[in-house]
Amino acid sequence: MMKIFRFFAVSLFLAAFMACQEQDAPLWDPDWNTPEQGEGEEDETPSVKEPKPRYVWIDCAANFYDYANDREKIAADLARIKEVGFTDVIVDVRPTNGDVMFKSTVADPMVRVDAWRNGQYVWLERTADFDYLQAFIEEGHEVGLKVNASINTFVGGCLCPYGLGTDGLLFRDSSKKDWATVINSKSGLVNTMDLTDSSTDWGTRFLNPANDDVQKFLLQMLADLAKYDLDGIVLDRCRYDDYGLMSDFSEDSRKKFESFIGYSVTNYPSDIFAPGTEELGTPSDLQKKWLAFRAKTIHDFIVKAADKVHSVNPDIRFGAYVGAWYSSYYTSGVNWASPKYDPAAAGYSWASKDYKDYGYADHCDFMFIGAYASATSIWGNNEWTMQGFCRKASGLFKGDVPFAGGPDVGNPSGFENGGQAAIIPDIVDACINASDGFFVFDLCHIKMYNYWDAFKRGFDRYLEAFEN
Repeated sequence: MMKIFRFFAVSLFLAAFMACQEQDAPLWDPDWNTPEQGEGEEDETPSVKEPKPRYVWIDCAANFYDYANDREKIAADLARIKEVGFTDVIVDVRPTNGDVMFKSTVADPMVRVDAWRNGQYVWLERTADFDYLQAFIEEGHEVGLKVNASINTFVGGCLCPYGLGTDGLLFRDSSKKDWATVINSKSGLVNTMDLTDSSTDWGTRFLNPANDDVQKFLLQMLADLAKYDLDGIVLDRCRYDDYGLMSDFSEDSRKKFESFIGYSVTNYPSDIFAPGTEELGTPSDLQKKWLAFRAKTIHDFIVKAADKVHSVNPDIRFGAYVGAWYSSYYTSGVNWASPKYDPAAAGYSWASKDYKDYGYADHCDFMFIGAYASATSIWGNNEWTMQGFCRKASGLFKGDVPFAGGPDVGNPSGFENGGQAAIIPDIVDACINASDGFFVFDLCHIKMYNYWDAFKRGFDRYLEAFEN
């Protein structure tokens, strides 16, 4: 199952990337849209509800060709984004190689990405010296957009396919090898930096969430990011890597897990999972404790990250992106629900009684859920429909945090070849009316498939209904 999942995830990424390179909780009334009262004035009228925010994600790698060296193009596209009816942009400033597109005291500046151009993979170089994030902030605010920055969190480099080689912190600095995750493979414990066959082992290398030095590094990076005049900061890939249940079995994780349960594991890791385990089956008590420990690790980092951001600038909203498929998201070590929601009581066999305690929604100011169903699965009440993803998320958040849900309009499930303009307004309806906002991944697909007018029709229809 995990192999199938990883294959699907990788295939989805490649399809989206290659395409881009070729070319029932209370509703949210965001205070940034609420008129301020004058000093000393009393509010004698009911608060006015404002339309829900509409976000577009701008992936760094997928849009690198257009924006890395061209501030004018940034300005032109932001103006069009505003004209269409979006209220916010989410600008990815740390892609999966782990380098950054903003000024940082700890992270290296990003200078290249691997991209599909003219029928082959090549390196695209950044030669411009303007501050990429600052350009988005200035140009976005100029046209009245809110500007949020996202980072891929627990990532540290890439082993690239097609002979391009490697890139990123973990590959440049061998002293950081113990920062990488360790997987419980069929052949035993393996540091992911030792997986070097580019024909089978290619992809993103993750940092170990249980490593204290990793967390310190990322928290300082977030402190650097929070110095910008941003409206929000969003953590993406704040999770364990795509090896799922096989990750992470480092010594750091062993020590912290044994402290968590209060005793030593005699045969580590086989007492927890047999080597190469990819599917859970009927979980043992120790396995449930292990899953709770991983969720606690991510929960505790989220708390630290929120505190760090707010200590630098309390006005910046802090949040996270997660996949909406909560029923299986435990394999990523994440409980993104409210701590008021009890998955054990709801019947999820993988959840211990204390798993609910590690839901982190109440530590976020806003969140984004990827309602990444197929183009033919818009309406419904359950997972793997766009509307259903949003409705279920509303019940999981328990009113603790406003959230925006939306599609990936470039994924290989009906969207990959474009031609879906007619259904875009329905997608907007399905997601925005079941959420506290709407978001779409990714801008490159809107541009490639010319979905501008389709989104405008969707937003206009929503706003007309809102006003009436």
